[in-house]
Amino acid sequence: MRQVIICRDSGELNRKAATEFIRTSKEAVVQAGRFTVALSGGSTPKGLYALLATPEFRDQIPWSQVYFFWGDERCVPPDDSASNYRMVYETLLSNVPVPKENVHRMKGEKKPQDAAHEYDETLRRFFQLSGDELPRFDLIFLGLGEDGHTASLFPGSEVRAETKLLAAPVYVEKLKMYRLTLTLPVLNHGASIFFLVAGEAKAPALRDVLREERTREPLPAQLVKPTNGRVVWWVDQAAARFLSNHLRS
Repeated sequence: MRQVIICRDSGELNRKAATEFIRTSKEAVVQAGRFTVALSGGSTPKGLYALLATPEFRDQIPWSQVYFFWGDERCVPPDDSASNYRMVYETLLSNVPVPKENVHRMKGEKKPQDAAHEYDETLRRFFQLSGDELPRFDLIFLGLGEDGHTASLFPGSEVRAETKLLAAPVYVEKLKMYRLTLTLPVLNHGASIFFLVAGEAKAPALRDVLREERTREPLPAQLVKPTNGRVVWWVDQAAARFLSNHLRS
């Protein structure tokens, strides 16, 4: 199921997504005793994470039963200004009573292959997987790049076709750096996926990703199609400026 929710601005986007985060977390805890979420980096979710740490929202979340993972990470130390973990720690984790053992970051300071393998093993242990089983996150946050990438799955990257690994290293040629990312099978096994998209610069990519007619190779974000889950696109009016009326909820 796909839903597109258009908000006036990033402030309304953050509040609506935060409210749904609370509902989803409570529902998961009632059903399974825990809430597993994979986080994204970038400027758009930063405001949401900060909002979740305010008393209005913080006091409604069962933090001791929330388990944090990451959808992707830059290959830098955790105290580097480019680190997705650092951004989340400063805006959210350091301001809420989540147990340290509930936080499972990607270790970008290690060699990319080693870090990806370690994260793959972390997921297998935590979710008690065997064989070809996939982890099922209750919620996965994703962003959208101006080139249509999501997580660290970029156009033309071979990692888009990865089917065996849960987490993989990827060299991003245009950025001249390595990143770590969850693979498409993991993303597509999520129960709920929240894309957060804001700003005029994202409008062309959002239009291209959501259009139904495709005349070329699919963009990475178009490949996110949960086999048994829902995708919610939380977008502001600036990002939605090129969307046709039938895509608007």
